[in-house]
Amino acid sequence: MVADFTGRSRELIWVSDLVYAESAPGVGVVGLVTGSAGLGKTTFAVRAAHALLPSFPDGAVFLDLFGISQRPLPVPDALRALLRALGVPDQRIPPDVHERASLYRSLMRDRRVLVVLDNAGSEEQVRPLLPGGGTSRVLVTTRRLLAGLEGVRRLALGPLGPAESTNLLAGILNGRAVDGAALTRLAESCGGLPLALRIIGNRLLSRPDWDAAELAARLAPEEHRLDQFRAGDLRIAAAFMMSYEQLTPSARQVFRRLAVLPGRDFGAELASVAGGLPLGDAWEALDDLVDLGLLQDAGAGRYRFHDLVRLFARDRLQAEEGDAAAAVRERVTVWLLRTATAAGRWFEPGYGRPDPDVPALGSTEEAEDWLRADVENWLGALRSASAAGRHRPVLDCAESMHWFSDRWAHAPHWREVFSLGAEAAVALADPVQQATQLNYLAWVHWVPPSDPEAMLRCTARALELAERSGAAQQVAAAHDYTSRALLELDRPDEAAASAAVAAGMFQAAGDIDAYVQTLSQIGHCRRKQGRTAEALRQYRGTLDLIGDGSSGMTPTIAAQCRPYALARIGQCLADLDRRVEAVAALTEAVELMEKLQPNFRQAEALETLGALLEDDGRPYYERAARTYREIGDEAAGRRCEAAT
Repeated sequence: MVADFTGRSRELIWVSDLVYAESAPGVGVVGLVTGSAGLGKTTFAVRAAHALLPSFPDGAVFLDLFGISQRPLPVPDALRALLRALGVPDQRIPPDVHERASLYRSLMRDRRVLVVLDNAGSEEQVRPLLPGGGTSRVLVTTRRLLAGLEGVRRLALGPLGPAESTNLLAGILNGRAVDGAALTRLAESCGGLPLALRIIGNRLLSRPDWDAAELAARLAPEEHRLDQFRAGDLRIAAAFMMSYEQLTPSARQVFRRLAVLPGRDFGAELASVAGGLPLGDAWEALDDLVDLGLLQDAGAGRYRFHDLVRLFARDRLQAEEGDAAAAVRERVTVWLLRTATAAGRWFEPGYGRPDPDVPALGSTEEAEDWLRADVENWLGALRSASAAGRHRPVLDCAESMHWFSDRWAHAPHWREVFSLGAEAAVALADPVQQATQLNYLAWVHWVPPSDPEAMLRCTARALELAERSGAAQQVAAAHDYTSRALLELDRPDEAAASAAVAAGMFQAAGDIDAYVQTLSQIGHCRRKQGRTAEALRQYRGTLDLIGDGSSGMTPTIAAQCRPYALARIGQCLADLDRRVEAVAALTEAVELMEKLQPNFRQAEALETLGALLEDDGRPYYERAARTYREIGDEAAGRRCEAAT
């Protein structure tokens, strides 16, 4: 038994419960421990067996089934080994496999024995070795899920947590003095895999002159990290390779090529694109990869690599398809940018149903779900395309995100998206698009915590470019964002003047979506000027336009603007001490905002409701505090908590 075994307390309790578990007549109690390579399933099973030994007076038996090797232990040989361990002489072991299985079950039923079947490879290998009832117990470890086994109790072994990882590494080092920060970095590099932790610990322990911080620095670059996980005959890559060799050729291809994806998780369609397989074949490959623990099922149809397994996949791609790797990356990048652009355009005025060649996105809901779930992937593709000088698709993608970005205002990536868009516009010598992207960047700086000075720098340059190019739409947008910056700087009179210019230009151009936004901005200015009744009329005018189906507003934008207008109306009514009306408007606004990503407008509405409802306002203050914290405003969160 490994003396420095650490953690797994809940899992050990689960195994101990097997001793007292009841089963149906004729059905044995079996615990199935599953998990990917390197998770320490064997070590865990041995530790559990030692802990349970007092409950099994007839002893414990350990048998390695070699299920993931090239030569799994055949069932007849496994039964022979088990019968020998149970005290049956060779001459009494039946030659027929069915008779062996019957004798084995009879002995298990009449005795109290714990059998550990390690490294099972398939249901067919395990079924004849399971008991048929009685007080004996069987514990099976396997990399595969063995979903075909019925009536077994399942335990999915996962990576160790940060504290357990650090403790295990310290235990392996057996008292050797190591800087705490270096120890933590080393543990983090191992990703919670006990095998990786043991390899790193053994490397340090066998080399007294090595510095832990230096080894941690070696592990930092991904390019050579996997090479560092070797100590004597222990190699993390070898453990992964045993699972990899169990895959079909098509599943291996998908596994290797998934390493090019920029994000940490992905869906089946992206796996199909990367793997170069039809979607149905990609689903089958993903099932095989999950079954062998080479991928983790992240839920909701998403999959993810363990960090070290991803590095192994990348190495296999380079070793087996070095010449094709660049083409795979290009195909993935093109597909991601095209899909992201198509998804963003679902929210843009005038596009209708965009890009029929992206059938997976058949509605605004599907488009939004994809943009959120795959943000790391499409953002990574945007970066790659920008670095490769593919300016047109970069600009198209950034441009398509304009209206969608307001639905996810506090996402941290919008500054990068629109900065890359502006750089692409410069490279394409397109001053109108440069002005457009600069206006979008002004919006980014407007979202709290705002930076009005940065906004003014963006709008000044955008206005210059737009006026020189005769781009009236972007001239109007620059005035709109200038107004927002001036209001943040507590200059409401100037802000109102800029907003009025923008509103007139948007109205003249027939851009009703932008026009409604600037009408709301004029309302903000009136409220800041202390002209609350005028502000209320302004907001109600915008709400009328939003609700008018013949106004020409884009439906998704109208639905997005409605709760914000209601919230502003509610705040004005509260200022005017019209409490009942204010509560009604704010309550409706908050309910509608539940469909949108948490943002500062929602938090403000909840906080106002909390103040209006006084003794009944605590739940709204609590929700406001949570929302403020979700968008990163800790000070506002504390303010709302103090009010509860």
